[in-house]
Amino acid sequence: MFRILRGSQSLCDGYSRREWMRLGGIGLGGLTLPGLLQHRESHAAYNPPTRAKSVIVLFNSGGLPQHETFDPKPDAPAEIRGAFGAIPTRTPGLQVGELMPKIAQLTDRMAVIRSMVTGDNAHSTSGYQMLTGVPHAPLNRENASPGKPNDWPSLGGLVSALRPSLDGLPSSIALPRRMANNNGQDPWPGTDAGFMGRRFDPWLLECDPSDPEFTVPGGKLADGLTQLHVEDRRSLLDQFNHRADQLQRNASVNEFNRYRQQAIDLVAGGAARKAFDLSQESDRVRDRYGRNKYGQSVLLARRLVEAGVSLVQVQWASLDKDKPNGGGWDTHEKHNESIKGWLIPVMDQVYSTLLLDLEERGLLSETLVCLVTEFGHTPKFNARAGRDHWGRVFSIALAGGGIRGGVVYGSSDKHAAEPLDNAVPPCDYLATVFHLMGYSADTIVHDIENRPLPISRGKVIEALVS
Repeated sequence: MFRILRGSQSLCDGYSRREWMRLGGIGLGGLTLPGLLQHRESHAAYNPPTRAKSVIVLFNSGGLPQHETFDPKPDAPAEIRGAFGAIPTRTPGLQVGELMPKIAQLTDRMAVIRSMVTGDNAHSTSGYQMLTGVPHAPLNRENASPGKPNDWPSLGGLVSALRPSLDGLPSSIALPRRMANNNGQDPWPGTDAGFMGRRFDPWLLECDPSDPEFTVPGGKLADGLTQLHVEDRRSLLDQFNHRADQLQRNASVNEFNRYRQQAIDLVAGGAARKAFDLSQESDRVRDRYGRNKYGQSVLLARRLVEAGVSLVQVQWASLDKDKPNGGGWDTHEKHNESIKGWLIPVMDQVYSTLLLDLEERGLLSETLVCLVTEFGHTPKFNARAGRDHWGRVFSIALAGGGIRGGVVYGSSDKHAAEPLDNAVPPCDYLATVFHLMGYSADTIVHDIENRPLPISRGKVIEALVS
């Protein structure tokens, strides 16, 4: 089954209020308009080259545990380091968790950030910060709803505004599910276009590409309906709409027309239908990704960027809801069982397969792959043999699309509890993504009231850029 829906997806101790006002751009007044225009003029000659034609964001919602992935602490006490050891990688001096042997062989293509900081321990608000680059107000508010003042557009929404759609496909897609907590809270703030308006919302596709019956809606024409018939019907509909111009002033009609056009584009656009046809992939390739919802979703993401989609965000899709913690990364209980049994092995297989697949197709150099999450996990285990939420320091990894491989940026203390150096706020991570896509942080977008705003208030992490 497949549905098209609207996208409805540190303040650490020791940091000064002034510093966080700078990082999040939430100081009184932020950038004034005169200051913003002056800033743009002084940087008018700055036009970063486009290294990343497209971006794939693998968002491991629930929290990627830094201790067992990219920041193991083999010399820490057992209650900190956990049950698993560390292994060497292709990057001298970098160790990763022993459950990631395939990723360990690819770190020469990757940059690991070990000092991400949100200072927020709630899924929806820490997630908002990782999706938008702006701290949620207030912090640590679980099940937060979208809306003012927390309506900064997501990375996907901004890409929708910056880049046009192509061949019937939108420029930004999120799949295979919406961002929501395990209790079904819906949606997370920061998953849509926010103050820019609904027309720039990323496409949210709720789907299961591992289903043998999977297809794009409308991808298979009804019996007796040819491509010529589709074009004739679209022409007739356009003529009707021309006669009903007065209806266009109605906002709800405009909203309807946008989704109607999206549906028509998928039916009429041959490139769009082809991108969703996973049967064109060999059994070997599909097996490499894994014949499950998450693995086939990442394969679909590769096909979509190959077809010209600028950004695809793949939400972690739990393999089995009956498993502890709903089969996801929010491992409040049975942490070791969960990460060894299904979480990290699947991530290791899918992420490594994606990088190698892109490389084999000559696409890795122009496709930025971001392996991210909303926060990490606590240094100490709780009474249920689980690790809880931890936004004070955690790790992410970037690869391809202009990223300098074999880099480790930032570090944490001996327990992976606090950053030691080069703390990275989400706005800097996102500014780096925009830079690699060819946009400076002071690139302007407009809200629905036509007010100009910069796409980011972060700074590029130059050490990561090749």
